[in-house]
Amino acid sequence: ALTDQQRNFYREQGYLVLRNFFPADLMAEASAEADALLRRQDLIAVANLRCRWQPNVHTGAREFETFDPVIDLGLVCRRIAHDGRLLAALAALYGEEACLFKDKLIFKPPGVKGYGLHQDWIGWPGFPRSFLTVLVPFDRADADNGCTIVFPGYHKEGSLSPEDGHYHELSRELIDESLGVPLELEPGDLAFFGGFTPHCSAPNRSDRWRRQLYLSYNKVSDGGHQRARHYDCLLYTSPSP
Repeated sequence: ALTDQQRNFYREQGYLVLRNFFPADLMAEASAEADALLRRQDLIAVANLRCRWQPNVHTGAREFETFDPVIDLGLVCRRIAHDGRLLAALAALYGEEACLFKDKLIFKPPGVKGYGLHQDWIGWPGFPRSFLTVLVPFDRADADNGCTIVFPGYHKEGSLSPEDGHYHELSRELIDESLGVPLELEPGDLAFFGGFTPHCSAPNRSDRWRRQLYLSYNKVSDGGHQRARHYDCLLYTSPSP
């Protein structure tokens, strides 16, 4: 359960941070699982559509960055995505049951570039307008290693780009950059932000990794359980047994 103050803050600002939500032993398990997944050379390949790559801002080399989806590969990631406490917090924000829509583990190694200013909501037919994302950090996330930066209040304006079914980066002229809030998080913390909340991240200019599990949900009344349908379009390489 969340307090009225927390729910009101999320409604007005478009994001919410909860400190010390998950215990240290669970986060240690998650960190170990992420290390094991990074050794899965049978999965990390350009031909595998669940893998995403980003350029290194120092060398220009393309580096593996993301598994999307991930909970069928990592049992700890799956436990977190379906954790009863997390689902209760989501239900408190939504006022109803939350359904997992998608999941990804972003490793963001040192030197890898960040993401431009954007909203997660995309104007696909039936894309849930209640879409929100939960950040679960496995490492400390801060300005040095390119933490996510959210821009509060703009979610009330809805989509800031054409609703044409395509991903769009947003012009910086649409926001007041001085309002940006860096989501500086420790393992065990959580951050929520809505699909219409503009956000971005800088390159990882530290010598530390910034591994974060990104879990996205929708209201049960806004399309119900859609994860299987969302990923059916991806012919990703099946995990080894």
